[in-house]
Parts: sequence; C-alpha cells; structure tokens
Amino acid sequence: MKRITSHEKRECAVLVTDMLNDFIEENHPLEVPMAGKIVPNIKKQILRARKLQIPVIYCCDAHGKHDPEFNIWPKHAIKGTEGARVVKKLKPCKGDYMVTKSHYSCFYKTTLDALLKRLGKTHLIVTGVVTNICILYTVADAYARGYKITIPADCVAALTKREQQFALQQMKHIFHARII
Repeated sequence: MKRITSHEKRECAVLVTDMLNDFIEENHPLEVPMAGKIVPNIKKQILRARKLQIPVIYCCDAHGKHDPEFNIWPKHAIKGTEGARVVKKLKPCKGDYMVTKSHYSCFYKTTLDALLKRLGKTHLIVTGVVTNICILYTVADAYARGYKITIPADCVAALTKREQQFALQQMKHIFHARII
C-alpha cells in the first residue's frame, strides 16, 4: 500500500461501503461473488487508517421492508436484520462512524457530506461493493461536491469482471479518481 503523507492524513477519510452480510456472505440475497476476496484488503485499509487516526466511515444500506428498490433487486439489508450487519471481519470499532443509506449513493439523503465537513475531510478513500453501482454513484456525488477520490482497486468488487473494469475506467476518466 502506498504511504500516506501527513498532508493527506489530515484530508482523508476511508469509506467502507455496503460490506454487509447480504452482499458478502454466500447464499445471501445479493451476494457479490468476488467480495470475499476484498475483505482482507479492506481490513488492511481500515487498520492502517485507525493507526494513522484517519476516520473510518461505514456507509451501509438500511432498507425498510417495502423499499421501492426491491422492485429492482431482491430484498436485502433490511433494517435490524442479520443481513444488514457489517461482516464480522470488518466490524466497526469505537471511534468509527456509521452512515445509513437507502439509495445507491452514500451521499443521497444521508448525513455523509455534513459529517465529512464537520471532520474537515476533503479526500475520500472509497472501498466496498458494488463497484458499478453504489461505489460508482458515490464517487459521482463525491466528485460533484469537490472531493478528491482514491479507489484501491483491490478493495472494491462488482458482480462481474466486465462491470468492474467499466466502473473503474469511468471513475478514473470521468470523475478523476485515482485508482491504485
């Protein structure tokens, strides 16, 4: 992993997006087949961030039982269920932040932007699933708000390799994300 400078440390926050049982665990409603492979890499990002006192912000789906999203996707991440919990290997610690969302973007109708402003953060290290959906729309919204964006490619996963490559290219070329 690339070394973070003291200047970047002051600017950065790590987003951990939708690393929930319903996306990561086998046989769950929206299992992302390659997600298990990114868990150890995200764990390293989280541990490094905590060591450097960089905020770790978990942005997690939290749907009601009759969410309109279920017209598109199977029921998943319903508030209060085991499926809506962060996988045990990436469990939040005291001092981490939780932001719930019910749409693709971690910014849309959430407290994320206000939290980042309060923390004085202008550079996001974005991790999680699904690269071509929640990650892509979060990056689009972050870019529109003026945030610098870094995406460790080994810390995001899509449903297919093709979708992964497409989303990474879009984020790099359209939203000027740094892909590492």
